[in-house]
Amino acid sequence: MSLKLYHFTVSGPSRGALLAARYLQLPIEIQPVNTFKKDNLKESFLKINPQHCVPTLEDNGFILWESRAIACYLADKYGKDEQFYPKDLQKRAFVNQRLYFDATFLNVKMRAICAPILFSGATEIQKPLKDDFNTTLGFLDIFLSSTKWLAGDNPTVADTASYATLSSILAVGWDISSFPNIQRWVKQCGSLPGAEENDAGAKEYGEAVKKNLR
Repeated sequence: MSLKLYHFTVSGPSRGALLAARYLQLPIEIQPVNTFKKDNLKESFLKINPQHCVPTLEDNGFILWESRAIACYLADKYGKDEQFYPKDLQKRAFVNQRLYFDATFLNVKMRAICAPILFSGATEIQKPLKDDFNTTLGFLDIFLSSTKWLAGDNPTVADTASYATLSSILAVGWDISSFPNIQRWVKQCGSLPGAEENDAGAKEYGEAVKKNLR
């Protein structure tokens, strides 16, 4: 096994892929790519990933990017059991639904709030964006009302992906006091392998956003 992850600690998706690798207890070499410093636009990285995004995985010459695709690939290839990414079609479909919720709702709406502050000079969070994100959190809270973890009684790739996303905006100071099931789940996620490492990166993200807020 020769795994290398091109990784930026500030990036939620990148931390999500690494959380999956940590959960699977995989030996993985971390190659830092600081996108704030445009390391991802260097010719050497563009040869590996022309889309120049992190995370990017290299597995004995096989190259893959998109954090959730990476997590699923690692679970399928190296997972010791089927709990983290089930092979049963219905169980996997349920995990995928939660995983795609992170990709198309949770992460997208979090970025809609934070990206303008990080990159476009915005100095406050617009109320419509705040309301929209809280609506999304409401869905997440409902999901967690019937299961211990996002897709059942055990952690899955949906948890590592979504926790990496949510921890970023929690580090900005987002209030989740009206979402008791999310509060419970966040506390649980703190026990995941690699959670402290993730939280340190989330803190960096939060500080980068907060320094630009009025």
